[in-house]
Parts: sequence; structure tokens; C-alpha cells
Amino acid sequence: MSDVRLIEAYAACRAIAKREAKNFYYAFRVLPQHKSDAMCAVYAFMRMADDLADDESMSVGARRDAMAAWTAAWRASRNGGTDDPVFIALNDTQKRFGISDELLEQLVAGTTLDLEPNPEGVATVTIGDRSVQIYETFAGLHHYCYLVASVVGLVCIKIFGYTDRRAEQLAIDTGIAFQLTNILRDVREDAERDRIYLSADLLRENGVEPARILAWSAGTAVEASGIALLAAVEKHAQAMYRSADELIPLLDPDSRAAMRVLVRIYHRLLDLIARDPAAVFRLLVSVPTSEKLLILAGGAADSLKARVLR
Repeated sequence: MSDVRLIEAYAACRAIAKREAKNFYYAFRVLPQHKSDAMCAVYAFMRMADDLADDESMSVGARRDAMAAWTAAWRASRNGGTDDPVFIALNDTQKRFGISDELLEQLVAGTTLDLEPNPEGVATVTIGDRSVQIYETFAGLHHYCYLVASVVGLVCIKIFGYTDRRAEQLAIDTGIAFQLTNILRDVREDAERDRIYLSADLLRENGVEPARILAWSAGTAVEASGIALLAAVEKHAQAMYRSADELIPLLDPDSRAAMRVLVRIYHRLLDLIARDPAAVFRLLVSVPTSEKLLILAGGAADSLKARVLR
């Protein structure tokens, strides 16, 4: 393959990441170019899968069929002969950084979980005239977080670089911390789509009926039991972020700043949620761009220092 075609493929992936990645793209910017390109390729691949899985202009059945066709095209692309710039860049990234097909297959499996009619560990409850899916146990929710976020973490550290195998479990835990943060942030949006990712056993422990999640998402004032429920998830996520602190020193020096940027942004988002948990039922809580830019500036300084000291 010509260098020009590969450069164009990575440029297409970077355009997708710049447009869509939000928090992730801030971290990509402080990586060395070859690692930044690789992260953009992985992100663009994930984005394609997510967009197909979440395309509500199609029925769930049609989305399953579209995902199956897309996955088949990606698998075929491993042997070359593809014109898709994302597949071209991803194939090159896999070879450069030793990312296994198995990890990427798990990543796609995580994306398609919500399209399955009866996902493992998920119950369907009837609330009024609505059928709502809810994870039965917090352990089951952990497994979901592994598939949709921890696998991403395992792919990322392949690009970031590490030699100590402890980094793998720490990346898994960090991915769970990120996904629990996302679940708290998106609780209202998910409820509107008839999905509750706050597990049924946690709801019972805090005296919350699933119907209350829908009511709070529709504007009903959040009771103390709801605050306690959100606080329980937030506390668990806070504990998992300690793994990120242990992970960063195990990464290659030129990648630590990028991981630190990502962790600081996500951890700051969790802290904002902890300050006013009920806000997640009213609006999409986010870290202000001004704060992200400050975090990015710190990451850029750390990255420059790491390169000077090499």
C-alpha cells in the first residue's frame, strides 16, 4: 500500500476523532504523532460501530443486519483489498502495535450488546405501557462495562506501551471507572430509551423502584433514595479511579501525559456529578471546555517534559 493512501486513511480517522471524540481527542493531542494517529484509527472504528448500533432511524432488526454486514466487511478487510479508510488505518495500527483480532472482536461485541433481544443478565420490566431493560446485578453491569470500556482500555495501552503485565488489570479497572461515570451522566438519556443501567440489586438496596428512574427522568423531583443510589455508584467509581493512578507510571513515558489528561477529565466529570447528583436527571453534566483546555495545557507541558528528558 502506498504511503499516500495510508496518510490519507489516518487523516480521515483524525477528522472523525476531532469532530466526535470530545473528551478522548484532548488526550490524543498530547501523544507522539504515530500513537495519536493510532488512537484516532481505533476511535474512528469504534465510532462507526457505535453509530450503526445507535441509529434510531432504523429498527433494531435492521441495525443488527447492518452491524453484521459491517462486521463481515471489517473481517474481510484484514486480508487487504479494502477501500475503507478506517479499516485501512486500523489494519496498519493493529500491525504496528500488536493489537489482537480477539480484542477488536470483543470491542465490536460490546457495541452490539444493546442490539441483542435478550442480553445476558438483563431483565425486561413493564412500567406502564413501556418495556424497560435493566441489568439484574451489579456484577452483570461490571461485565457490561468490561465489554464496552475495559476492552477499549486494553487496546489503548497496547498503543501507549507497557511492559509490566499489572497494567492490564489496572486498565480494565480504569475502563470500568470511565463507564460508570458515563452511566451516571447518561442516566436520563438512557431512561428515555427504555434502558436502566443502574442495576436492579442496587435499586433494591436503596429502596428505589425502576419506575422512579423514569419519573425522575421525566422531571419529578428526586427523592433521598435516588441521591443515595447515585452516590453508591459514584463511590464505587471513585474507588476504581485509584487504579488509573497506579496505571499511569506503568505506561511508556511518552504516553503518560495522554492517559493523565483522559483520567483528569473523566474524574472531574464524576466529581461534578457528585456535587449535585440529581442534576443528571435534569441535564447532561459536562466538564466546561475552559477546564478541559487547562487540563490539556498541563498534559502538553508534561508531554514536552517527557520528550526532553528522554
